Amino acid sequence: MHIAVIGTGYVGLVSGACFAEFGIDVTCVDVDQTKIEKLNNGIIPIYEPGLDQIVDKNVKAGRLHFTTDLKAAVEGALVVFLAVGTPPKEDGSPDMSYYRQAAKDVAEAMNGYKVLVTKSTAPVGTGKWLREFVSQNLKTETEFGVASNPEFLREGAAIEDFMRPDRVVIGSNEARAIEVMKELYRPLYLIETPIVITSLEAAELIKYAANAFLATKITFINEIANLCDAIGCDVHDVARGMGMDNRIGRKFLHPGPGYGGPCFPKDTRALTTVADQFGVETRIVDAVIDANERQKEAMIPKIEKLVGDLSGKHVGVLGLSFKPETDDMRESPAIEIVHGLIERGATVKAFDPVAMEEAKHCIEGIEYGTDEYDAIKDADVLVIVTEWNQFRALDMERVKSLLKAPKIADLRNIYEPSDMKELGFEYVGVGR
Repeated sequence: MHIAVIGTGYVGLVSGACFAEFGIDVTCVDVDQTKIEKLNNGIIPIYEPGLDQIVDKNVKAGRLHFTTDLKAAVEGALVVFLAVGTPPKEDGSPDMSYYRQAAKDVAEAMNGYKVLVTKSTAPVGTGKWLREFVSQNLKTETEFGVASNPEFLREGAAIEDFMRPDRVVIGSNEARAIEVMKELYRPLYLIETPIVITSLEAAELIKYAANAFLATKITFINEIANLCDAIGCDVHDVARGMGMDNRIGRKFLHPGPGYGGPCFPKDTRALTTVADQFGVETRIVDAVIDANERQKEAMIPKIEKLVGDLSGKHVGVLGLSFKPETDDMRESPAIEIVHGLIERGATVKAFDPVAMEEAKHCIEGIEYGTDEYDAIKDADVLVIVTEWNQFRALDMERVKSLLKAPKIADLRNIYEPSDMKELGFEYVGVGR
C-alpha cells in the first residue's frame, strides 16, 4: 500500500516514519522547502527519542520519502493523511486555515479512489465538511472515502505509542473506507491492538474528550496537592491510595505546576468552543482550564516562601520544556513561572537538556547554563520545573556548595522532603 502524509510536523513525521516501519510505502509532504531539504539530508526538525533512527532506516530502505510535490504524492497514494497544524486562535477554537488549504490541494490532485483521513486534531464536523469541500473542488470527478483517525501520541514516547498503542480509533460512515483503514493497520492485529470503529463524529470527539479527561485528572490532583499543603500531609500518600482503586487508576495523578504542551491546553479550550456551538455547557472543563492557570501562578509564592522578596534574587531553573524527552515549549508552565520571577525583580539562569533553543523564542531576559550545575551557581534558590531524568540524582553536596543558600523549590516532587531536610536543605514541593 502507498500512502501520503500531508504535513511533517510532530504528528505527520512520527506517523509517516512509523507506517514506513510497518513496511508501507510513505511519502511525507510539506510546503516548507527548507524542512524537506533537511529531512532529505537526515536532519530531524523535532526532538523525539528514536525518531532519527527510524527515519534513517526507512529512507535507506526506500519506503520513506520527503517532498514538496503534493500532486505526485497524492496521485500515487491510496490513503492520504491530513496532518497539518490546527493551532488555537485567540478564542480557543482551532485555526483551520492550513487544513483548508491542504484539503483544496489534495482535491485538485485526486486521480482516483482514495481515503482522505484527518489525522490533525480537528473540530467535530470536520469530516462532513471535508467531503463537501473536496467534492466541490475536484478537478476530475472521482469517488473517495473520508475517515477520522485521531492520534494519541505522547511526546517523548511517540514511537512506542504508535507501534504498541492502547487502541486505534477509525471513524467513518463508509464501509469501503473502513476496510481500507483496517488493512492499513493490519500489522497491529498481530499484537491484538483493539481497533475501535466509530462514526466520523464520534472519532472526532474522542480525541478532545480523552485529552480533556486527562487534563481533568492532572488538575484534580493538583487541587488535592494544594489542600495537602494546607493540611500538612503528603499528596503522594493520597494519590497512591486513590490510584489503587481500579476505577480511578494510578496514571496522571502526579501533582506539579500545571499541564502544558500542544494538546491539553488546546484541546480543552477547543472542546468548550465545540460545546458552545451546540449549545451545551462544559462546566467541568471550563473549571479545569481556569484551575490550571491558577496552578501555574501558585508556584511563585512557593519560591517566595523560601527566599522572601524576589527582587534582586538570583534563581537557578532546571527544566524548561513542558515535559521530559521533548524540546516542545508550547504552553510550558516554565514560561509563566520564569516570567513571573522576572516581573518580581529576580534574575534567572536556566538549563534544559534539549529545549533551550526553543525557549529562546518564548522566554526573554534570562541566561542559559551549560549544564545543570552551571545554571544554579551562586543562585539564591534552585527551582526544578521539568523532571528530566538527569535531574533526579543531582550531586546534592555539590548543589549545596554552588548555591548561596541551600534552598530548593521542587515543583515536580522528584525528591523526598525528609531526605532534603536531612541533607540540610530548605525544601518545598507541591502538596508535600
